[in-house]
Amino acid sequence: MSCGFAPRANSGTMAKSGGQAALYIFLLCVLHPVTGQIRYTIPEEAEQGTFVGNIAEDLRLNTRTLSARELRLVSYDSEEYLEVNLDTGILFVHQRINREEICGQSVPCSLSFEVMVESPLEIHRVEVEVLDINDNSPSFPKNELALQIGESIAPGARFPLESAHDPDVGTNAIKTYQISSNDYFGINVQSRSDGSKRAELLLEKPLDREQESTLKLVLTAVDGGVPPRSGTTRVIITVLDANDNTPVFDHEIYRVSLAENASKNAFVIRVKATDSDEGLNAEVKYSFINHLPYGVNDLFSLDSQTGEIRVQGSLDFEQSHVYELEVQAVDKGTSALAGHCKVLVAIVDENNKAPEDKLTSVSSTVRENASPGTVICLISVTDRDSGKNGQVHCQIPNNIPFKLQKSLADQYKLITSDKLDRETNPTYNISLSAWDSGTPQLSTHRTIWVSVSDVNDNAPRFAQSVYTVYLKENNAPGASIFAVTAVDLDLDQNSYISYSMLENQIQGKYASFHVSVNSNNGNIYALHSFDYEELKRFQIQIQARDSGVPPLTSSVAINVIILDQNDNKPVVISPLTWNGSAAVEVLPGAASSDYLVTKILATDADSGQNARLSYHLLQATDASLFRVGLHSGEIRTTRSFLGPDSNPQSLVIEVTDNGQPSLSTSVTVLVSTGPNVTEKYSDKRQVDPKPDTTFHLNLYLIVILGSTSFIFLIIIVLLIVIKCHQDRHTGYGCNSTFCCWEKRNLRNVSHGRATPKESLHYTEVGERLPIPAAYNYRVSLSPESAKSDFLFLRTYNQDIHSSSVTDTNVTKQYCQ
Repeated sequence: MSCGFAPRANSGTMAKSGGQAALYIFLLCVLHPVTGQIRYTIPEEAEQGTFVGNIAEDLRLNTRTLSARELRLVSYDSEEYLEVNLDTGILFVHQRINREEICGQSVPCSLSFEVMVESPLEIHRVEVEVLDINDNSPSFPKNELALQIGESIAPGARFPLESAHDPDVGTNAIKTYQISSNDYFGINVQSRSDGSKRAELLLEKPLDREQESTLKLVLTAVDGGVPPRSGTTRVIITVLDANDNTPVFDHEIYRVSLAENASKNAFVIRVKATDSDEGLNAEVKYSFINHLPYGVNDLFSLDSQTGEIRVQGSLDFEQSHVYELEVQAVDKGTSALAGHCKVLVAIVDENNKAPEDKLTSVSSTVRENASPGTVICLISVTDRDSGKNGQVHCQIPNNIPFKLQKSLADQYKLITSDKLDRETNPTYNISLSAWDSGTPQLSTHRTIWVSVSDVNDNAPRFAQSVYTVYLKENNAPGASIFAVTAVDLDLDQNSYISYSMLENQIQGKYASFHVSVNSNNGNIYALHSFDYEELKRFQIQIQARDSGVPPLTSSVAINVIILDQNDNKPVVISPLTWNGSAAVEVLPGAASSDYLVTKILATDADSGQNARLSYHLLQATDASLFRVGLHSGEIRTTRSFLGPDSNPQSLVIEVTDNGQPSLSTSVTVLVSTGPNVTEKYSDKRQVDPKPDTTFHLNLYLIVILGSTSFIFLIIIVLLIVIKCHQDRHTGYGCNSTFCCWEKRNLRNVSHGRATPKESLHYTEVGERLPIPAAYNYRVSLSPESAKSDFLFLRTYNQDIHSSSVTDTNVTKQYCQ
């Protein structure tokens, strides 16, 4: 029979367990009838006095006789740990039991002894199993484990570690290992055949000595107790170097500024590279790479040991603003590795270059009618200097019709800013100035030549609006009488001028009947000889036409005034003669001195001085008896008649004009005396004379001349009416009256200005013909009109352009 015992709650020994409050005593008693063996179980480290079991009760011994029977425990090794109370028969712990000291790692661990009683002698075997508690933490043999691992070892490699020791057994023994958190290693726990655990480091990520040359980890061994106990040790891993790192420069790109006038051997910059490897793997030397731009090696030198770069040639900012040097650093490892960097050497500019300008898309010729904003050329202005030295400004003069318009940072447009006039300025020499902002300031200058091409914008121009040509009558037909010249300010074809005559009518005939014009030079030719007595003046219109597209024209009026020549002799109109007979005058016999015998009246078809007549007594029977008025033509007596003077007197009177040479004519007057009319003629001087034969003769002459002029005027009026009637049918006549245009001309003449002539259209040749000017009649009194009462009527062609008529005689315009 077996029995198990548990500690009781009121046991004093249990109350003294001190730190073992969780321990319970389980008394398991196993009785074997044959052997009489009892088995108990207690935990190790039980406190002294801890109840183990009641031997008396389990062996069914009387507790009262235990002492008498001398109950004792017989054992070689357990007597010191257990003891029996003879009064109660209770087996209790006499001394702290350490399972690890008693059994070590053996399992199970028991204390065996025999219980002997006498009287009668009984021997009972008792076995007390000592149960392990987790009272020991795992421990490592060393506080620090050292490992050396090459950085080139591939991931997956394993590195065994020393195992920890835990005196406890079973579940209280080492259960697992743990490694502190890191980037490279994990822990791999292996079980031995005896159930113990061992640990291995597992490389999970390649090592990098340059990042971490030494790894310090903590290895922890954890047992399976409740609560678990653990022990730790430090694992120091040294990463062994491999030439797996290239030299690295402090900067990937070095930047330095250097004046372009830097002297030879001037310090530029020092480059530095470091290699994370060790030993020879970390030693580097410097050099330029082989594929530097041509010539750079001649400008700079590099110290292979120190990395210093110095100038060894002449630098020029204008050749290169920046030099890019590529430097390499090579280590001395077995498999040499190289690192690279760039050195950018910026050349600091000095203001030693003037601005440069370049013209593109040049249009050296621009039409004079080009609108403002027309692009002449593009100007690119650059300065090979930099910074302030390269800031360029441009300018052209302000007093020209051009301006600069900025299009891009360094480009300008030269455009027109105003209208152009080739006739005023055919060419422009535009002075372009460009200067930089450096110190000292540098500048450049250029002259841009721009030619203005012609357009036909100027009509031919005559020097005068009206020309007056004086032409002597009886001119030679075909001779040049005048030349007009027009000027066209345009060029080439636009300035080539041709001349033509605009048709107008002169005394019912076209102007081309009288004159012609040379289309090339403007010479005007008379087509026939002119007669002042028939045509005193006329006007023609000459047109100048250029050859531009479209052509432009202008015209000028030419007043041709026919100058009189002394080609007509004076004609005696009074006294009348018949068949060449002499005129007969009868005087009273008693005619006194200064008696008016008769008056010689003569006319000259010429004009001016050529028509100024003088009268001379050429022959006389008695030259002392008569005298003739030099300008009046009056024949008067110089004294009273005497007896011998009564015979008929013959007077030859010469009428001479004032022309050069002068022309003359003569008339013979016979003067006779009548004895019966002396009183009558003497009374004529005293009283109002009655009409006599001379008075009637003068009256007849006036009536005849007046009638002739009136008939002539009627004919002219009829011709004008017919012409106006025809013009109304052709669209060029007056609307209401046939001489409306004459009234307009008359008004214009009175205001001192010319009015363009209205013209007729000749349907066959398509030319416009001017209407002839009106005919005017002037009534002139003779030099001696107060005495003779003779009237002279003269006709002339009144030019509508003439505004300077100075004749003080009465002028009448016959126009209804």
